[in-house]
Amino acid sequence: MRFQDAAKDARTVVYAAIQAEPLVARAADLLAAATPAERVLARAVMNGETTDPDGWRVTFPTLFDPALPSAARERAEAILALSLEVAERGDQVRSQVRGAIVEALTERLLVRRVGAAAVRRERRILFDGVRAEIHPYDLTVEKPGAAEAWDCKWGARGIGPDVLHQLHDARTHAAAEGEKLLAGLVIFDAARSCRVRLARQTAPRDGIGVATIETLSRLGGGAPAGGKG
Repeated sequence: MRFQDAAKDARTVVYAAIQAEPLVARAADLLAAATPAERVLARAVMNGETTDPDGWRVTFPTLFDPALPSAARERAEAILALSLEVAERGDQVRSQVRGAIVEALTERLLVRRVGAAAVRRERRILFDGVRAEIHPYDLTVEKPGAAEAWDCKWGARGIGPDVLHQLHDARTHAAAEGEKLLAGLVIFDAARSCRVRLARQTAPRDGIGVATIETLSRLGGGAPAGGKG
């Protein structure tokens, strides 16, 4: 099992520019330190259904309660303001920015656990005698005996047969070579939505990790996140 940089095509160049936007980095930094409830706020606001800040404060009263410590209220206000910046983008750009934010957030959490040197973006995994996958993984952890491959999605709708087959096949090929590979999905959505979406899939998902809004922080903890899909 070995890793390889993805080919530089037009999509890669365009997406790299989006990933480099300061807004993406600011959002990832804030969300890496956020609570699950604050991440739910960010997801709701970034969906762009309304850009009325007072309406969101009413919708999430526990995050803006005057009785809370000032640091907590300030963090919630910062997340709200930044999420509104994303929401005010056009539909296509907003979608691209949200995807880049999830990847940048995942990168920060993985670095917290395994160190920056082990975490890479847009990498393919190659196995002897096996045709290489066309699509690279969003994030990989490249450590001998503890490799990981993660695909990142904004919502549960991003869970489909193609990505499940790719993750399952990677685990299978790694095992055939006597290698350990944790393969999983990072979904910036509620666990219930992910379970419903997964239940509709016929593609194999045994052993595939799933990190949701509720469990994202485990990516940066002492053990890999998620659970079996």
